[in-house]
Amino acid sequence: MPLALLALAIGAFGIGTTEFVIMGLLPEVAGDFGVSIPTAGLLVTGYALGVLIGAPLMTVLGTKVSRKRMLMLLMGLFIVGNLLSAVAQTFAVMLAGRVIASLAHGAFFGIGSVVAADVVAPHKKAGAIAMMFTGLTVANVIGVPLGTLVGQHFGWRVTFGVVAALGVIGLAGIARLVPEMPRPEGVLLRHEVGALRNAQVLLAMAMTVLGFGGVFAAVTYIAPMMTRVTGFADGSVTWLLVLFGLGMVGGNLVGGRFADRALMPMLYVSLGALAVVLALFTFTAHDKVAAAVTITLIGALGFATVPPLQKRVLDQAHGAPTLASAVNIGAFNLGNALSAWLGGMVIAAGFGYTAPNWVGAALAGSALLLAVLSAGLERRTAPVTAQPAATVRGANRRVQSPGNSVMP
Repeated sequence: MPLALLALAIGAFGIGTTEFVIMGLLPEVAGDFGVSIPTAGLLVTGYALGVLIGAPLMTVLGTKVSRKRMLMLLMGLFIVGNLLSAVAQTFAVMLAGRVIASLAHGAFFGIGSVVAADVVAPHKKAGAIAMMFTGLTVANVIGVPLGTLVGQHFGWRVTFGVVAALGVIGLAGIARLVPEMPRPEGVLLRHEVGALRNAQVLLAMAMTVLGFGGVFAAVTYIAPMMTRVTGFADGSVTWLLVLFGLGMVGGNLVGGRFADRALMPMLYVSLGALAVVLALFTFTAHDKVAAAVTITLIGALGFATVPPLQKRVLDQAHGAPTLASAVNIGAFNLGNALSAWLGGMVIAAGFGYTAPNWVGAALAGSALLLAVLSAGLERRTAPVTAQPAATVRGANRRVQSPGNSVMP
């Protein structure tokens, strides 16, 4: 494994920790600033919106900078945002710190995906992307629970100070281990923007929104579902989320490994299985053991789609992949926001706390249909480019065959 991937994974670990740890510290933050829990929830919403805006914005601003230098600048922005959150004396300043840190998120994973794919052999690109995203998945298993524990015992400000320190380690790792990789000659901003008009790139992004959105339709409401439907104690939600995180780690690695061998079949299997498991969660949520197993499977199948979807975007935006890669990271967050909203709507309509699982199954099933459509369009256009070469080879065989010789 190239050490550059380790440096990227450390940065991803810090980013994943700061994104999700706030959910476990909302009561403490709300109490310190004297605001309600829903108001404190703006720290989650603001971060998600910052990722959506920051992904294309920061990538465009970095078009004149080498990828390594841009990754270092993004980690610097991440450090500043978390330090600002750690020392904030008002809720508004805390929110500003969250937004500043989020601006680095999408561009880091977008540019990082391109760098990860470039430092390995062509047949290992998806695996390299998965290795970087391992930092994000491990953050949900180790970083978020530990960050929550530290915040509850020593104060949430200490948690964000530790996260900023993780950013410093990530910055040092990138500076030392990531090779200088200047942008390819002749690739201009208009080429990067032009890649976003590619139908296959747009289809891949739509699959990202719907497929990963299916996961968060269920997981967003996992606490009330597990405590009010399944019968778990409130304290059990933490270890259930650890199971979800462990599933994410395994699914990410498996998805990266098999996407390098057969990308589209991997998407078919993972999206189809995800839709089935989410639908089954409506029934398994009534049994503690079955619910725990299902949560682990949702994490595994959901993140098994991430490396192939990210590589699909890189493949289809070949020659100018950086902006498309970053925007696809924003698509993950768009899917999270969309699915959480839809899940809340069906609960508010009186369908119960398990109803978001059906929403998730429908979203994942829709992503599977788009994957089939994308592959069909690709097969339809492939013969057009392949036909001339085949015709020439056939003509050559006829000329060289003794039975068809045109020589006197």
